[in-house]
Amino acid sequence: MNTLQRLHAEQGQSPWIDFIDRDLILSGRLAARVADGIRGLTSNPTIFAKAVASGQYNALIKGAISGGQSSRQIFESIAVADVGDAADVLRGVYDESGGTDGFVSIEVEPDLADDTAGTLARARQLWRLVARPNLLVKIPATPAGLPAIEDAIAEGISINVTLMFSVDVYRAVARAYLAGLRRRMAAGGDVRRIASVASFFVSRVDTKADKALEAIGTQAALALRGRAAIANAKMAYRAYGEIFGGSEFDNLRAAGAHVQRCLWASTSTKNPAYRDVLYADELIGPDTVNTLPSETIAAFLDHGVVARTLDAGVDAAHAALEAVEAQGISMRQVTDELIAEGVAAFARSFDELLAAIDAQREALAPA
Repeated sequence: MNTLQRLHAEQGQSPWIDFIDRDLILSGRLAARVADGIRGLTSNPTIFAKAVASGQYNALIKGAISGGQSSRQIFESIAVADVGDAADVLRGVYDESGGTDGFVSIEVEPDLADDTAGTLARARQLWRLVARPNLLVKIPATPAGLPAIEDAIAEGISINVTLMFSVDVYRAVARAYLAGLRRRMAAGGDVRRIASVASFFVSRVDTKADKALEAIGTQAALALRGRAAIANAKMAYRAYGEIFGGSEFDNLRAAGAHVQRCLWASTSTKNPAYRDVLYADELIGPDTVNTLPSETIAAFLDHGVVARTLDAGVDAAHAALEAVEAQGISMRQVTDELIAEGVAAFARSFDELLAAIDAQREALAPA
């Protein structure tokens, strides 16, 4: 087995690919990645914007122009088609795993991040449009997103909770998932085919914390660079164990409900001084997902180390976060700023996606 296959077989972690476009699907490269051990896929507006700019969707856009579709409608057509087709490629993984893996994600638009009712309505719509059991609808872990997550789970919609940085927010997200499952079970609904992942963005924590540490500039501060993100993820995984390994999940587990797995996102290393598989090697543990960009997949296949690392050195991880705090850096402030910046960045990415579609529309419009 290669290293990706060993991740799941030996350590219970599912490697997913953080990329989608039409060529990936039609060329057979996604199917080949699945054969190599990839067990799911995530998408986002930035990825779709690059795909649109490549010209892969020109025929669809030409047809949409004649049909009078807006740029938002064109994006919906692209995303629903690609996500649905990718879900079909991964359907075998979903079936083989008993509905616990093989998922593809589609995102609620970022301009709804502060709109609970709008987020829920859009999640329902995307769930109906894609109409695949192995779909996850991405909802951000904003204050407005939390009640929408609970309501969606109660309705039987599987959710990828995205843009998470804080362990405290993770606890609230996990309990929103549990509350949704309890409501569904109380109403006589089936909880056995509902899935959810809680997506922690990893490398951005180091990027922001490292910048603050470098501004301090002391030897003690600089020695802490590159440690906050992994430590933060280890604390989240410990919280996962407390919540889903404890009594509050007992009745749901007995009813066949699935745990809400931690998903490690933003796992390419942004600092060239760090190993290119840092956030792959150091975050391996059971009942987790690591969604990796193509270049990190290639690196992990080449020189990744498969060993259970996620729940090792937890006390040291806690001490590392305390040491960062002792430098005068508030991790709460770091994570609060990151989610605000994350929502803004996704909004910009979506605007850029629409601009890319507008540019293609203009280029392809009849003279």
